Amino acid sequence: MPSDLGFYPFACVLFILLCLLLCRLWRRGKTTPSARKPPRPTREPKPFAGLRCKPECEACEQGAGSHPQAPGAPPPRMMLTRGRHRQVDTAGHFCPHAPCAYQGWVGFGHLRANGYPNGRRWRQLFCLGCHGYFLETIGTPFHAKQVEPDRLVWAMAALAEGLGIRAVARVFEVDPNTVLTWLVEAAEHLESFSRDFLHDVDVEQVQMDELFALLSAVKDGEVTEDEAIKRLSRSPHWVWVAMEPVSKLILTFDVGERTLAMAPRLVHQVTQVLAPDCAPLFLTDGFRDYLTALVTHSGQWIQPQRRQGQGPMPKLRWMPWPQLLYAQVVKSYRRRRIVGVKHRVMFGTREAIEQILAKRGWKINTACAERLNLDLRQHVAAIGRRANTLCKHEAG
Repeated sequence: MPSDLGFYPFACVLFILLCLLLCRLWRRGKTTPSARKPPRPTREPKPFAGLRCKPECEACEQGAGSHPQAPGAPPPRMMLTRGRHRQVDTAGHFCPHAPCAYQGWVGFGHLRANGYPNGRRWRQLFCLGCHGYFLETIGTPFHAKQVEPDRLVWAMAALAEGLGIRAVARVFEVDPNTVLTWLVEAAEHLESFSRDFLHDVDVEQVQMDELFALLSAVKDGEVTEDEAIKRLSRSPHWVWVAMEPVSKLILTFDVGERTLAMAPRLVHQVTQVLAPDCAPLFLTDGFRDYLTALVTHSGQWIQPQRRQGQGPMPKLRWMPWPQLLYAQVVKSYRRRRIVGVKHRVMFGTREAIEQILAKRGWKINTACAERLNLDLRQHVAAIGRRANTLCKHEAG
């Protein structure tokens, strides 16, 4: 009898567990792939309705306020007939002195070679206009340096190939601070050269992207309180880059926050480099402020059509140019990993965009800009994803 009393509760519990298991298996078998709900169709973005007021650009306002001064009348050309014929050609140099009337003018016969002072490498030039002396290397990275030109050029080539500053200092047997000084001066000359050389560029595509960079914290006693608050308020920073993917030409770059004010500034710099009649294809990520920045610099006022036969005319709308082509690459992340990529055609038609990309066998993407970001992260430790070094300020 005791054995029967213990058997029935055990059998009831076993029967209940068996029913739950069968019910779960039945539900799992019922939800077959054919019975699942179809995925939601991807909705195309609505057509751009235009803006009621034109967006403002601080760079455009500053450029309109500061008009460049027109060059004055050229000074008289000097023709010296006395003495022997000059053997040293000075037509490629100009006087750098500010009070001189020949400052910035080339080929007016006002410069004379004056030999090598103290037996040095570089020649000294004399200006007949202001009677001033200067070296022929002024305005170049070789000015006021005792190092051999070949050694300096090879050091800069080693830095460009990715060799570190300390490694270059060990190879060329100089101080690391000296190599850093060479690098800064060379960068300033290259920046001025790019600013004067890059203009009226005609390109088919422009890819724009931003790179994250974190500024270091401020230690007590290093700077003033106001400067510390200003520096920490601007952290983190972003490196904004615009490049032409076919020739890998970097059109412009800037450093700042990832805000609406930075996107128009980057687009403004790009429009200053491009030719007036150039309308390239712009490719960016899903950052919304790019759209407003492009409309600001490539837009016009358009009168919308009247929807009804009677009533007041609709107000003017600031719309993009008809030839403007713009597409976005929107990436979806989950746990810091890309799980999906969508392509959005913001301005223009998909057929026109694909026709331009088909010439190179490409699709809508920002791969070249992303590759440039990877190169920057690999060569500059301060903007690496996981690095012990942080940027001290914007110049770093």
